[in-house]
Amino acid sequence: MTSRRVQILPDHLANKIAAGEVIQRPDSVVKELLENSLDAGAKNILVVIEDGGKRLIQVVDDGIGMDEQDAVNSFLRHATSKITSYEDLETIATYGFRGEALASIAAVAQVTMKTRRQPDDVAVVVQIDGEGEPRISREGREPGTSIAVQDLFFNTPARRKFLKSSNTEFRHTYDVVQRAMLSHPEVGLKFTSDNEVVLDVKPATLEQRVLNIFGQRQAEGMVWMEEQGDLFSLSGYIGKPTFGQKSRANQFLFLNKRYIIHRNISYAVFMAYEHLLMKGTYPFFLLYLDIDPQRVDVNVHPSKMEAKFEDEQMLYRFSSNAVRKCLSTNNLVPALTFSEQDGEAVALQFSNRQHAWPSVQAGTDWFPSIERVDKSTGEILPVQEPLSFRQQQAPAGGAEISERLLGSVDTHDTRFARAEPESEAILPQQPQRPVWQIHNKYIIVQIENGVMIVDQHVAHERVLYERALSRFSNGASSSQQLMFPVTAQVSPGDYALLSELLPHFELLGFAIKLFGTNTIVIDAVPPEMKVGSETKIIGDLLGLFKENHQHGIGDERDALAKSFSCKAAIKAGDKLNEVEMRALLDQLFTTSMPYVCPHGRPIVLKIATDELDKRFGRK
Repeated sequence: MTSRRVQILPDHLANKIAAGEVIQRPDSVVKELLENSLDAGAKNILVVIEDGGKRLIQVVDDGIGMDEQDAVNSFLRHATSKITSYEDLETIATYGFRGEALASIAAVAQVTMKTRRQPDDVAVVVQIDGEGEPRISREGREPGTSIAVQDLFFNTPARRKFLKSSNTEFRHTYDVVQRAMLSHPEVGLKFTSDNEVVLDVKPATLEQRVLNIFGQRQAEGMVWMEEQGDLFSLSGYIGKPTFGQKSRANQFLFLNKRYIIHRNISYAVFMAYEHLLMKGTYPFFLLYLDIDPQRVDVNVHPSKMEAKFEDEQMLYRFSSNAVRKCLSTNNLVPALTFSEQDGEAVALQFSNRQHAWPSVQAGTDWFPSIERVDKSTGEILPVQEPLSFRQQQAPAGGAEISERLLGSVDTHDTRFARAEPESEAILPQQPQRPVWQIHNKYIIVQIENGVMIVDQHVAHERVLYERALSRFSNGASSSQQLMFPVTAQVSPGDYALLSELLPHFELLGFAIKLFGTNTIVIDAVPPEMKVGSETKIIGDLLGLFKENHQHGIGDERDALAKSFSCKAAIKAGDKLNEVEMRALLDQLFTTSMPYVCPHGRPIVLKIATDELDKRFGRK
């Protein structure tokens, strides 16, 4: 007689296997028990663990409690309090109250539940361990429920062997507790590990809870966002670009108050920061997405930490646009503050407190206009850039633009050019706010309540980057014609890449002809470029383009705009005169994002007068 290959597993073994889908480590137990307490309407919850949760996990709440029948049924497999029909699967709005996960926990641990409803005189005590039958008793206790889970995986040594160190398991559990605190700030929560209080917070507003968990300094690096759509609403905190982080650890997304991991939404948020973060950093976000439960499926994974939406693309666009809108409407200028540390030692610290942009003051006289050259006729055409701090052109004046920066078709560079006055009658002369350049690297300008420091290179990068994108978008370019065409040899790979990118180069302002074997002829270059460095700039552009492309910048025009702005911008060490500095500042503040360069480096810092007063003993 041959044995059958297909066997029906006994219930106790099937339960242990099924438990592994939900209970993978101590933090899984904590998650399920916390969600039960929240569904039970708890206002205060205590979480206790010992040995990282391997020896003991206990969750105590002041929720509604259960009677004896519900307490016993909650340990049965397939027991639930939220589903009575198939239609209920499409409108799940709770975590599950008691049941479901308790059967999985009881299959691999020793569990004691003590629960009492408000009207009852005593609590029901249910004890169960692995394969045994539940033991029922009664005792006195306050209304609510306490569930103690001891010796997790005591009867499945293979799984227990794969648990990590107590410190590692503690960190995972801490993350779960932290998420519960953030999803329900109205609930007080205390968390202890090995008899040491780790967290103890009272019911609070979301703003206060964020301060409790992240601290004042990190909270100052966040901005509030809120967007209401026809199908979704999204609110919460997002981090300022200058607080980019090296990992995705501090990224929290809650769907109808349930913590989930959703790559599509996370990527939408990341793309909203596309040009604001330094390479290799990720944004902080704490976001709450509310949606009709009928439009989302939260049962795509046993852990309930994934979700499938009815229209993923619409949600992606909504999320990305909401974050972009918030970033564009908030002031993201970091402030530089001083702090006393280690006795008399003075340390500098970055703060992201909100500061107002310098408003229009008498004599804010910066020059934003540039010139361009019609490629077909060689005629110099004026291009009036939009003004930021004034509504009319400023009168001409100040030092002449330097020969080095003004190399146009007649050897004058058009990176910074003055606007001619329209009428002396409507443009009265006014005193100008002073600006300085230090170390040929930074521009300092006095503002209403302090001084503003601008990195000249990355500021010009931002200006050129947005100008390049505008040329790509509008299909209009400007060039400065070379007196003598420049012939250059390039590598076969660069020749092939240049031939592919040639239409984009032409929109930037290059006029390049391809000849024979890896030979190019340069007839004209963008007006922002210094004449005489054509071959090197094109080689650098191609090299940087390839590097940017390899780092995930998929759009060719965007990668080329980044490369061009980096190579054509003025450098640290370039001396600027007053008119050039004013022109650069004016152009910077007409851009859509004057806070950071296209690669995520900060452009502007502020030192408040109050900080200076403190250092000089005036306060």
